[in-house]
Formats: sequence, C-alpha cells, structure tokens
Amino acid sequence: MRRYIRALALCTVFAVFSGLYVYSKLFYADVSVGGNGPKRVFIPPRVPGAGRGAAEKTGPQSPHWYNRYIMRQRGQVEAGGAPSRPEPPMHLAVVACGERLEETLTMIKSAVLFSLRHLYLHIFAEDQLHASFMEALESWPGFIRSRFNYTVYSISFPSENAAEWKKLFKPCASQRLFLPLILKDVDSIVYVDSDILFLQPVDRLWAFLSQFNSSQLAAMAPEHEEPRIAWYNRFARHPFYGRTGINSGVMLMNMTRMRSTFFKNDMTSVGLRWEELLMPLLQKYKLNITWGDQDLLNIIFHHNPESLLEFPCQWNYRPDHCIYGSNCASAEEDGVYILHGNRGVYHDHKQPAFRAVYEAIRQYSFGADPVTALLDPLEEELLKTTHTYCGKSHTLFTKRLAHSLVNINRKAPRGR
Repeated sequence: MRRYIRALALCTVFAVFSGLYVYSKLFYADVSVGGNGPKRVFIPPRVPGAGRGAAEKTGPQSPHWYNRYIMRQRGQVEAGGAPSRPEPPMHLAVVACGERLEETLTMIKSAVLFSLRHLYLHIFAEDQLHASFMEALESWPGFIRSRFNYTVYSISFPSENAAEWKKLFKPCASQRLFLPLILKDVDSIVYVDSDILFLQPVDRLWAFLSQFNSSQLAAMAPEHEEPRIAWYNRFARHPFYGRTGINSGVMLMNMTRMRSTFFKNDMTSVGLRWEELLMPLLQKYKLNITWGDQDLLNIIFHHNPESLLEFPCQWNYRPDHCIYGSNCASAEEDGVYILHGNRGVYHDHKQPAFRAVYEAIRQYSFGADPVTALLDPLEEELLKTTHTYCGKSHTLFTKRLAHSLVNINRKAPRGR
C-alpha cells in the first residue's frame, strides 16, 4: 500500500512540473511575437478604490492584448526613434547708432530671456560699436549664450544716396528698409527699434507669420487707437495706412515675398519692386514726411493695404497708449506684450513706469531668481508711478511678464 502512495505522489509531482513547463513555453512564445527587441509589459494602472473585480471587468478581453501594446509602443519608438531636426531659428534684427549700445543690449536681453526657440540676431551698428557688442554678448553665461547666434553688420545704404538715407529721421533708422536687399538668404525676420522690450516670448510674435494670407508680407501695429489724438490723420501731408497710420517700431516681414512683389504706387501705372520703389518714393515725399522711413512705409501700405497684417496695440505699446488715459483695449484685456519706449522715456523721468520696466530688465542678473530679482522689485517701483496716467495702468506692464518668467532660467534645447 505504501508503494502505491509513493507512486501516486511521484506521478502527481511529475504532472504538476510538466504542466508548469508547458505553460511557460506558451507564455514566452506569446510575448515573443513582438520581435527581438526589448520587451515591455503593460500593467494597467489600478483605479484608486477599485477592487480586483472591477479591474478584471475593465481590462482587455483579448488574451494577447499585451502583445498589441508591445507592438504599438515599439512602432511608436521606431517612428520617432531618429532624433528630430531642430526647428529653424527665429530671426531678429535691430539697428544701433550713436548712444544706443546699452539700450540695444537690454532689448536683446529681453528677447533672449523669454523666448523659447533659438534666435538668430542681426545687429546693424556703426563700426565703432561692433567690438562693444561682441564683447558684451560673449560675456553672457553659457546657458544664455547657447540660446542665440548673432552677426554684427556695418550700416549699409545704396552708395549713390547713402548720405541722404542715413540722415533720414534718426541716424541709421532707415536701415530697416533695406533688410530684404541685404539679408537675401533670410526668408522672414522681426525688426524692432532699439527701444523695444519683449515681455512675451518672441515666438508669439513670430507666430503671426503663419496667419499671413497669400497676399500679406508684413505685420505692424496701428500708430494710434484713438483718432482724436492720433498724429497721422490730423497732421500728415502724405498718404498713410488705415485710419491712424502704422508704427514701424515692431515690424514682422516675410522678406521673400517683399523681394518678389510688385507694389502699387502713385508714381507710375506699373508695379515696382521693393528696390525700385524706395528712392523714387523718398524723392517725391521727402519734403512732406516727418517720421522718415515710417512715413515711407505708411505710403507704401496705403497703396497696398492687402499686403499688411495689422496686429493689436499690445504688441507695440507706447506712452501714447496711456499718457492721456488707457486706450489700448487688447492690453487692458491681456496685458502688454511688447513695450516701446519711444521719445527716450527709458532715459528721462517723463514716464517713470516705462523707465521702471527698462531698469528692471537691464539690472537683472542672469541666473538670479526671476521673481525676487526682477518681478518683485519691478512691482515695487511701479507702485511709485501711480501719480502718472501710465503708472495707473502699471498692472498691464507685469501681467504677461509674470507668465514669461518661467522661461528665464531654462536650459537650451539639445542639439543647438
């Protein structure tokens, strides 16, 4: 009897191990369907508070669901396995002459601090400023320096009329008109005056390029929102765009289109290319224009309004928008995106709110905490400006800036 019991026990053990062996073979055969790469097994997350029964009811019904997951994941890795090519940089141009070195560097600082994509800076400056620009930019810390490349150019005008162009309005200001002819390999660019401060990433402005229709080739903001106190509709002695004209301190350009378009004009019955248009326009209107190249742009887009995209005043916010009371509706709603300190307000005491923003960005040390070293001191200074109309609107100056601070100390994307 004892022999039979031992034999039965031995057979039982043998049967159990045989079953386990067969089961393991079947299991690993199923998992191997996904291929020879590393295997990943998906464990569905358990809903908090759910019992095992609930998990079984909501789980996949197919016995090979995990194989489909493995193959899907593997396919996704293979599809995106190759490193993606970095996005092309955004191009930003500025012109600096005379005593504009520090102001221009502060503008560049604001652009680089807040932007997300890589920037390529095109700096047009008088020759005596070149070394100072390069020395300053190269002294910035590596995590900032890795966010941009730059080229410093000499001021350049057509040789036969160089003196006339250079003295138009302010020294070198009309250089922007010739960017499409100088930067022939650049498709699109943002031009800004040196007295611009970005309070939003340049990326947001760059995105307007994707909103251009088939005829638009430039974007600018209106010169004014309120016709009763606007300049062009009251004083201009030449054609201008729209109701109140446009301000060229912030100008987004599709230069490929600008180079290929024939522009309507009031000098000839046929369209003229950009390079054919500029000098005749200056010769005709030079005794009637006050604001130099900006007036010429107003004349051009007066005759070609379909070529211009008009963006809101918050993208070119100037003292005119608050000096007599707030009159920029888009800034009232969403805050100021780009601050334009024209008429030298960063350097005098006429508009202390504008000066406070400029000084806060100029004095900010790279790598410092952006809240305690930039935003908090700025808000404290702005509270001292509430005796002015622009100071009464001081919350508009920091509304978007506060959102942009998150980008300040980010690392540059890999592959740059």
